[in-house]
Amino acid sequence: MFESFGFENLTPQQASVWFALALGLAFGVLAAITRFCFRRALIGDDARAARGVWALALAVAVIGTQAAVLTGLIDFAGHRYVASSVPVLAIAIGGLLFGAGMILTRGCVSRLVVLTGSGNLRALLVLAVFAVVAHATLKGVLAPLRTSLATVTLPAGDYGTLAALPGGAVLWSAILAAIALAFVLRSGNGIGTLVLAAALGALVPMGWVGTGFILYDEFDPITLESLSFIAPMTEGLFWTIASTAVPAGFGTGLIGGALLGGVLSALLSRQFEWQSFQTPAQTGRYIVGAALMGFGGVLAGGCTIGAGLAGVPTLGVSALLALLFIGIGGVVAHRLLDARATSTAAVQPAE
Repeated sequence: MFESFGFENLTPQQASVWFALALGLAFGVLAAITRFCFRRALIGDDARAARGVWALALAVAVIGTQAAVLTGLIDFAGHRYVASSVPVLAIAIGGLLFGAGMILTRGCVSRLVVLTGSGNLRALLVLAVFAVVAHATLKGVLAPLRTSLATVTLPAGDYGTLAALPGGAVLWSAILAAIALAFVLRSGNGIGTLVLAAALGALVPMGWVGTGFILYDEFDPITLESLSFIAPMTEGLFWTIASTAVPAGFGTGLIGGALLGGVLSALLSRQFEWQSFQTPAQTGRYIVGAALMGFGGVLAGGCTIGAGLAGVPTLGVSALLALLFIGIGGVVAHRLLDARATSTAAVQPAE
């Protein structure tokens, strides 16, 4: 398909960088305007409204992604989210740790990328620590621990995806979308906000179709990917420090675009403002949270975007479990922190 578009001067990988840059830019702008964040949807002061935004984006992502599958544009066969062997222990531990880290840093990774673009130095430090720990978990000193935990698996056979259950992909996509839309109807959001949330959700199938169909070249294949912030952050870090040896890929473009989107949105809305930490204790809390997200996100196989917004639409059981455990970890961590609230100083939010 790639060759038919006449990209004579670009390889599929090079084209994917520009595509991801545009995708990330759109995400950064839309996420900034809607304050898109899974943490807010769980325990924020405006959780109901935030939940509606997140749920509508998910519903659109599910419908769009599965429509692309049904029309034959993409195929998730062999994708890690629909694997026949589910690493349940790694997903459970990783999800819980990521959820707890998300609470400590007061923002999921995607939200912190956007906040970095608005001048938030707390978010910038979190992303730096997160990327280092995530890379260490993928390929460094923490990799042996990751691989050991991943050996504990649940053999799912053909049922690594909801599409294998009675009713097939159409029924389960409809069920997921209906559940999400129920939250939307109770959110109280205005039409404008919902339109922007739907546009953000549409970026997910655009990513899958872009990498899996439009840029597909059987002689120079690239990975089927969409919105995600775990591997792309490690790719972005590695490219930043070794760009002469490592070419940019989809992940690098995605992170760069999201950062630019955050900057653009902050400047246009006149909300760009340098922000930093107030106390050493606050700094320590954010660093611990960043490390938990870096390690946990890799173990779980994705973050609230990679395993959640983009992963759930694949109907993969692994993605659903990862998002579930992230949510549990976030709620439990929030309640534990609330229990100590009377004896600790208030922490300046990342948002």
